[in-house]
Amino acid sequence: MSGRLQGWIVGAGALAAGLAALALGLQLAGYDAAAALGALWSGAFGSWYAITSATLVRAVPLVVIGLGLALAFRAGAFNIGAEGQFYAGAIAATWLGLHAGSLPAPLAVAVVLSGALLAGALWVAVPVLLRVRYGVLEVISTLLLNFVAEATTSLVVQGPLQESQGIYPQSDAIAASARLPMLPGTRLHGGILLALAGAVLLRHLFARTLWGFQLRAVGLGPRAAAISGRIDSRWMAAAALAVSGAIAGLAGGIEVAGVSYALFQNLSPGYGFTAIAVALLGRLHPLGVLLAGLLFGALEAGAGAMQREAGVPAVAVYLVEAVVILVVLLAESVRRGGMTALAAIGSATGVARGARN
Repeated sequence: MSGRLQGWIVGAGALAAGLAALALGLQLAGYDAAAALGALWSGAFGSWYAITSATLVRAVPLVVIGLGLALAFRAGAFNIGAEGQFYAGAIAATWLGLHAGSLPAPLAVAVVLSGALLAGALWVAVPVLLRVRYGVLEVISTLLLNFVAEATTSLVVQGPLQESQGIYPQSDAIAASARLPMLPGTRLHGGILLALAGAVLLRHLFARTLWGFQLRAVGLGPRAAAISGRIDSRWMAAAALAVSGAIAGLAGGIEVAGVSYALFQNLSPGYGFTAIAVALLGRLHPLGVLLAGLLFGALEAGAGAMQREAGVPAVAVYLVEAVVILVVLLAESVRRGGMTALAAIGSATGVARGARN
């Protein structure tokens, strides 16, 4: 059996196990499991509006961040700070969007998204420097910067970026010219095209370019890559980490320019952490990340409908996500014959989610 087919089987089994665990848990808690799962489905895929205005809107940031994390993980750079990089990009996009009203729409959008991209890269610059210069594990440094980013967001929406009346802890709405175009009659924005283009570009990078080959070689065996291929694994991983941070920042810019149009506290419901699971479930493959992002977007979109129609708390879908992650990590561990780096990432993700909550 090919590794790719085996991966799809594991992913399908993980999803089935997650849904079974959810149904069992709901039944034991006294809820109507059938009604809850029906509401979950209808909220995610029950109508064209549900698909375009809920599922896909939720999936876009997960896919974009997941693609960046897949690139970093392939190079052996374990970026756990995508949540902070997302917020850095959102802050930059908001500031630029507030000052871009005089620019034509295409240029204003380009400026906002470019600023978000740069902000994400700058936010991860310190972990990159610490890794290259002092050998500090980026798992720790990127994780800690998440809290700094959330505190910074709280500070700016109550300070320099607070709305003009000074009442609410949020910014004013960005200029109309800085907003992404929308699909008529829905909430789906142009960020979906960026997510799809990113997947195609990353697939080409991995399969058709020398840099992509070097990236994968460093991730599979940094010492072998250095000896046999004369690849500087330290700088290769650092570059992957920087690009990953930039892409997470871009996701923050897309969220501001396409969904919220403003910056506020808790802009992200944990996209940076969930995207780690998206990248792992997608087995670090661009197509897999697209499908995993769609799955997790559907779960989060359906959670609201499940709460409205069946009275089940929306957080119940985290059980599905947790089981999916655990099954995938256990399968990978068994395949490799022991604890893997991916399992370490999963552990770090759990710590990060627990600290955040």
